[in-house]
Amino acid sequence: MYQKFVKRLLDLVLLIFLMIPLLPIGTIIGLLIKLDSKGSVFFKQKRLGKYGNQFEVFKFRTMVQNAEKLGTGIFTKDEDPRITKIGNILRKTSLDELPQVINVFKGDMSFIGPRPPVPYHPYKYENYNKIQKLRFSVKPGVTGMAQAYGRNTLTWDKRIEYDVIYVENISLFLDIKILLKTIKSIIRKENIYRESGK
Repeated sequence: MYQKFVKRLLDLVLLIFLMIPLLPIGTIIGLLIKLDSKGSVFFKQKRLGKYGNQFEVFKFRTMVQNAEKLGTGIFTKDEDPRITKIGNILRKTSLDELPQVINVFKGDMSFIGPRPPVPYHPYKYENYNKIQKLRFSVKPGVTGMAQAYGRNTLTWDKRIEYDVIYVENISLFLDIKILLKTIKSIIRKENIYRESGK
């Protein structure tokens, strides 16, 4: 009941409340990105969603234009020279994730759920085992259990393990707990970087 109906309703209610403050904040961030470096305001990338279906995720651009074709590709680390000045601030505060409210509105994502991986990393969809594929039985989230309990310091297998635990125990209480722990992690600027995808 919660997963099928209530969770989507709560996403839409939260989205309505967030739109008023997010519109001016997003406009200011967009202007700063354009003033800081050449390129688009948004970074768009294919990700794996529910049942392994691909969709395009939205983020504020935090790196130089065509960064995925330079240096270490989709992998980033602390002091990565491709990260812009504004991008560094956005990453540390997780404000680069704000445009994913577009994905929540479209129904591609929920506010809480497993983070959507790129189609080819850490595995292709068909290469996840039966247990690991449980993470794809729900909509991906803007934040999730893995982000709340370790963020980018976790190995991919450990993140997937947390995702499966989430799917098997999904509830309103767990979603609220993850949201609060994520906010705490952002405020403390914990576990921002690892050799991870953008």
